[in-house]
Amino acid sequence: MAEAAGSREQPAASRAPPDAPHRAEEEPEPASLDAPAAAAGRRRERRSGVSAVGAADRFPGGSLGPAAAPDPDACLLEAAKATPRRSSIIKDPSNQKCGRKKTVSFSSMPSEKKISSASDCISFMQAGCELKKVRPNSRIYNRFFTLDPDLQALRWEPSKKDLEKAKLDISAIKEIRLGKNTETFRNNGLADQISEDCALSVIHGENYESLDLVANSADVANIWVSGLRYLVSRSKQPLDLMESSHNTPRFAWLKTVFEAADVDGNGIMLEDTSVELIKKLNPTLKESKIRLKFKEIQKSKEKLTTRVTKEEFCEAFSELCTRPEVYFLLVQISKNKEYLDANDLMLFLEAEQGVTHITEEMCLDIIRRYELSQEGRLKGFLAIDGFTQYLLSPECDIFDPEHKKIVQDMTQPLSHYYINASHNTYLIEDQLRGPADINGYVRALKMSCRSIELDVCDGPDNEPIICNRNNMTSPLAFRNVIEVINKLAFFASEYPLILCLGNHCSVQQQKVVVQHMKRIFGNKLYTEAPLSSEVYLPSPEKLKMKIIVKGKKLPCDQDILEGEVTDEDEEAEISRRLSEDFSREPKLIWLCRELSDLVSLCKSVQYKDFETSMKAQNYWEMCSFSEAEASRIANEYPEDFVNYNKKFLSRVYPSAMRIDSSNLNPQDFWNCGCQIVAMNYQTPGPMMDLHTGWFLQNGGCGYVLRPSVMRDEVSYFSANTKGIVPGVSPQVLHVKIISGQNFPKPKGACAKGDVIDPYVCIEIHGIPADCTEQRTKTVQQNSDNPIFDESFEFQINLPELAMIRFVVLDDDYIGDEFIGQYTIPLECLQPGYRHIPLRSFVGDIMEHVTLFVHIAITNRSGGGKAQKRSLSVRIGKKAREYTMLRNTGLKTIDDIFKLAVHPLREATDMRENMQNAMVSVKELCGLPPIASLKQCILTLSSRLVSSDNTPSVTLCMKDAFPYLEPLGTMPDVQKKVLAAYDLMIQESRVLIETADITHDKIVQCQKAGMEFHEELHNLGTKEGLKGRKLSKAIESFAWNITVLKGQGDLLKNAKNEALENMKQIQLACLSCGLSKTGSGHTDTKSKRCLEAIQEKDTGDENGRL
Repeated sequence: MAEAAGSREQPAASRAPPDAPHRAEEEPEPASLDAPAAAAGRRRERRSGVSAVGAADRFPGGSLGPAAAPDPDACLLEAAKATPRRSSIIKDPSNQKCGRKKTVSFSSMPSEKKISSASDCISFMQAGCELKKVRPNSRIYNRFFTLDPDLQALRWEPSKKDLEKAKLDISAIKEIRLGKNTETFRNNGLADQISEDCALSVIHGENYESLDLVANSADVANIWVSGLRYLVSRSKQPLDLMESSHNTPRFAWLKTVFEAADVDGNGIMLEDTSVELIKKLNPTLKESKIRLKFKEIQKSKEKLTTRVTKEEFCEAFSELCTRPEVYFLLVQISKNKEYLDANDLMLFLEAEQGVTHITEEMCLDIIRRYELSQEGRLKGFLAIDGFTQYLLSPECDIFDPEHKKIVQDMTQPLSHYYINASHNTYLIEDQLRGPADINGYVRALKMSCRSIELDVCDGPDNEPIICNRNNMTSPLAFRNVIEVINKLAFFASEYPLILCLGNHCSVQQQKVVVQHMKRIFGNKLYTEAPLSSEVYLPSPEKLKMKIIVKGKKLPCDQDILEGEVTDEDEEAEISRRLSEDFSREPKLIWLCRELSDLVSLCKSVQYKDFETSMKAQNYWEMCSFSEAEASRIANEYPEDFVNYNKKFLSRVYPSAMRIDSSNLNPQDFWNCGCQIVAMNYQTPGPMMDLHTGWFLQNGGCGYVLRPSVMRDEVSYFSANTKGIVPGVSPQVLHVKIISGQNFPKPKGACAKGDVIDPYVCIEIHGIPADCTEQRTKTVQQNSDNPIFDESFEFQINLPELAMIRFVVLDDDYIGDEFIGQYTIPLECLQPGYRHIPLRSFVGDIMEHVTLFVHIAITNRSGGGKAQKRSLSVRIGKKAREYTMLRNTGLKTIDDIFKLAVHPLREATDMRENMQNAMVSVKELCGLPPIASLKQCILTLSSRLVSSDNTPSVTLCMKDAFPYLEPLGTMPDVQKKVLAAYDLMIQESRVLIETADITHDKIVQCQKAGMEFHEELHNLGTKEGLKGRKLSKAIESFAWNITVLKGQGDLLKNAKNEALENMKQIQLACLSCGLSKTGSGHTDTKSKRCLEAIQEKDTGDENGRL
C-alpha cells in the first residue's frame, strides 16, 4: 500500500470539498485518463490470476480515447491522410472523422483461453483486474477490483477505508448496467472520452446508488457484467461452479455427440476422429487450429497421446466454437441462464430484433429448427451453439426481407424512379481495347439492369453488328444480341427495359435493324405514340413487359421516308466539346422513318439550358449528359436540376476519358434526381458497390422510387444541401461493430502467411450533409473472430437517399488491403443483432465471412421511415430549433403563410415534449435512448415486483391511457421514475388528442397557398418583382409548401407512434404482472381499453390522419 500511495497523481480537476454528497470513501489516488498505472502493475505481479495486461499501453487508443499521440503514430496518421485509401469514396475530407488514429487492440485475456461459461467469467473476476472508478466530480481513479473467493463481495484497492469496508456485498446489488447509463456518466465532464462499450455501472442499495466503472476493453466490461449478473441472479443459491459448468445443456449435448462417435464405447477417441467430428459440427474451423487446441489441452495435463477423452473433446469444442460476444448476449437475454427458453426468445425478438406479432409457437419453431441437441428441441430451449446458428441464419440477415419484394408504388410516372443502367453493355474489359462480348448483356440483365446500350454499326453481308469501335476485332451480330436480350429481358424484372440505341448504320442496314427488332421482340416493343394531352410519362406498372427504344426521331409533321438528325455518338460529342471550334454544329447522320417510328417515349434531344427545356421540351423527350457536363450543372444549378428531373428523364454517362472503364460516383447524380446513371458493369470497386447495393431494394426490380421531396410538383430540394432537409425528419443511425468471422487474407496481398490486422470502416453516402466515414480500432493478428466492440452514431438528414457501406480492411497490408464489403440502403436495414454477409471485391458473397453488428435507428423528430419498433431520442440540451418559413415578398401569399407559424411551433413542441419525456424515462431506467419502451417496462417491473411476485404498482387505464398507480409507500427513487412515466403518458396524451386540430391548420395553410401556385408569375409582376427576385420568390414559395407538407406528415407520424407506444406499454405491463391480481374485472377492462386504442388507431388511419 505504501508503494501504491507513492505513485499517486493529482487529477486535472480541483479536489471536491470534504462534504461532497454521496462520497462513499476518501479516494487516495485520482488518475488521469492517460496516466501509466505503475502501482497497478506492481499489484498485478502479486497475483497469479488472469488480468488486463498492458492496460496503460493500450490507453492511447483504448477505451478512454486518444491521448497525446507519439511521433510514430502522428507520422502514420499524416501518411494516411496524404495517401487516400482505395476503398474510401467520401469526397469531402471535412466529413471524415480523422480524429481517430490507428489504434491496436490487444486481447485482455491470453489468446489460448476464451470465455465460454459463467465459471470462466467468475474465475476471471476472482483473479481480478484493473478498472477505472468514475466519480460524480469528474475524477477518475485506478482501482484493482476482485471478487471474493466465497463469491459474496466485490472488493477494490487501494483505499483509505478499512479493507472490510472497501467492498460491495453481492446481496446489495440491484442491477448491473452496461454502457454510460447513469447520472454520473451523463454528467461527467470526461464522459465523451469514455467508450460506451467499456463502461459499466453496479447499482446497489435501497437508494439505487451507482458504482461506475470503466474497463480497459469491451470484452473485460462484458465479463464483469455477465459474471455479476450471474451471481446476483443466484445470490440465494449455493454455487458449485465446476458442477454447474458440467451440467449445462451444451455439455450434455456434446457428451451424446462424443458417445455416438465412440464406436468402441471406451470413452476415448483417436485425435483424427475428434478433429473430423469438430469440423463436421463447425465447418469454418481450420484443422490446424483444432489439432493445436488438443495439444494445448494435453500439454496442460502433462500427457502426450494421440487419443482424446470425452472431457477433452468437450473442452476443446467449447473453447474453439464459443464466440464470447454471442455468449455474453445469450446470458444477458436469458436472465443469466446459459440457454434461452421460448419466453426469452420471444422477448429478444420483440424488444431487440423489432419482430412484430411474434408468438410462443413461432419461437418454439425457431428452437426446433436451430437447436442442435435433441433434448433442447424436445424441452424447448436454445443453447449457445443453436443460438449462434440462429444468429448466422438468413432470418437474422441485416437486409430486411420485406424489401426483397416490390414494396414501392409502381404507378408513378417513369421520371419519378431511379433506373438501373449500364454503359457500353457489350464490353467486359476497358473502353480502349476491350472486345465486344455477349456476356456483357447476360450479366447486366441478370442483375436487373433496365437500361442497356447497343452501339450498332454496318456489318458484312448487310447484317448490322455491335462492336467496340476502338476495337473491331470481335464484333457481335446484332441479331444474336437482341435474341439474348429477348430471352433475358424480363428474367430478373418484369418492369420496362430501355434500349439505348447508338445508331451508326447506313439507312439500308437501319432497315435490317428494324426488321430484326420487330421479328424478335414482337409485341414487347412499345411503339405507341405519346399522348399530347398527358404531361408525364407512363408508369413502370403500365409499361410492364415492354421494351422501349431510346434514340433519335424524325419530325412527326414531315412526311419523309428518311432525313438528317444530329449524331448520337457520345465520344464524338465529347471530342467536339473539347475542341477549339465548339460553336460549330454537331455532325448530322441519316435516319430512316422505320427506325424513327420505333422510338416513342424516349426521344433523344440535346440539352441547351433549363429555361429552354422547361418551356419547349416534351415529356417524352430526354437528354443525355456527359459526366463533366452533369457535374457542372449539378454544382451551378442544383435546384433547377432537381425540378427538371421531376418531369423529364435524364441520362448521365461516364466520361470518355475513363479509358480504363472506371466508374463515376452515381450518388452525385442521384442527389440531383438523375434517373439513368450509366455504370461500367465490368469494373468492380466502390462505385459499383454503391450502384449494386442501391438497386437491391424494392425487390431488386431495377426501379427505385425517388424521395417525395424530389417528386412533388411544388417542393424545394437542393442537391447541395448541407443541413436538414425541410419537411424531412432527421434520423440517427446507431451502429455497433461487434466482431468479424473468418476474414480471408486480401486477394492481392504480397505478404507471406495468413496473418491480418483487420479493421472496419463505416461509410455513409447520401446528400452532402450525410456523407461521412468512421473506423474501428485495429485488431492485431486475428482473422478468425476479431472482436471490435465499438459503437458509432450518424445523423441522417435524408434517410431515403442514404446508404451504408461496411468495408473490412487489413491495416498491415502489402499490395492489397481489401478484405470485404457490404453496401445497403438505410431503408433496408433491420434493427437488432445482425450478421452482414461480406462480398468480395468483384461483388460475390464470401461463404462464412461475416460481420456481427447491432443496428438501431432512432427517429429524432417522429417522422421518416416507419420503424419496426418505435424509437425516439432527444436532440440535446440546447435551445429548441423550429423550421422557419421564408418571406416570398408577395404580401397576399405571405399573409397566408403567417397563419401557419403558430401551428408549426405547436406541432414541433408536441413532438419534442413527447420525445424528451420518453428519453427521461429511459435514462431513469438505466437504458440508452435506442431502447424500446417495452424494455423500459421490463426493467421497471424488476424493481416494482417483489420476490413473491407482488407488484408495488398497478396498471390503471384512464380514458384508454396506461397509467401506473402505486399500491402503498414507495422509495423516492421509484417515485421519481413513476413521475417521469406519468409525464411521458401525459405528453403522449396531449399529442394524440390535439394532433388532428393542429394538423388541419397546417394543411389548410398549405392548400390556401397552393391556390396561388399558377398565379405566382402574375403576382410577382404586379409586385414589381422580376429576374432574380422573382425566381427567389418562387423558390421561397416552394420551400414553404415543402415545410408545411413535411411538418404535417411528421405530426401525423408522431401521433401514430404515440398510439403504438400506448398499446405496447399496456401489453408489456400486462405480461409483466403489473396489474391487479385476482381481478377478472380489471383484466377485462384492460382488454377493452386496448381494443379502444386499436379502434382509435384504426379510425385515425382511415380518417384525417
